[in-house]
Amino acid sequence: MRRYRKPTYIANESIRDDTLRVIDPEGESLGVLTREAALLKANEYGLDLVLVTTKTDPPVARIIDLSKFKYMQQKKEAEQRKGRKTELKELQFKPNIDDHDLQVRINRARQFIKDGDKVKFTVKFFGRMKGSTDIGREKLETVKREISDFADVESEPSMERNFMTMYIKPK
Repeated sequence: MRRYRKPTYIANESIRDDTLRVIDPEGESLGVLTREAALLKANEYGLDLVLVTTKTDPPVARIIDLSKFKYMQQKKEAEQRKGRKTELKELQFKPNIDDHDLQVRINRARQFIKDGDKVKFTVKFFGRMKGSTDIGREKLETVKREISDFADVESEPSMERNFMTMYIKPK
């Protein structure tokens, strides 16, 4: 079960500071007021006095509708969580790939990178090809030179069983 830490807001009578820099609902500064005077001002507006930051001297408080403020904060956090996640796209080829076909794969990688995804280039070695991994490494070096203008290499070519892989990411 996920547990989200709810932000705690110090509001109204819970504020313990003697003096506060108060900002009204329109965003105008009312100046430095005592806690009691700030609470009276908030009551005049029919809103809440909410402590915004305690890192300044004196602390800053705003006169706002606390329930509306909480709702807007929740909405903003949900929007941030909903943001697009990067995906890992894989492009595979064999070491005896033709130059044009390799260029097609590089162009496809360019499109993936433009969309914000990471790309994994995989060279497959089967049968007699396993003995000539240097050809596959040369192909990946060609890919690295071609993509250098729009992407960075995240991990250098490495051999795993029958596959040589290289990861690239957006600049």
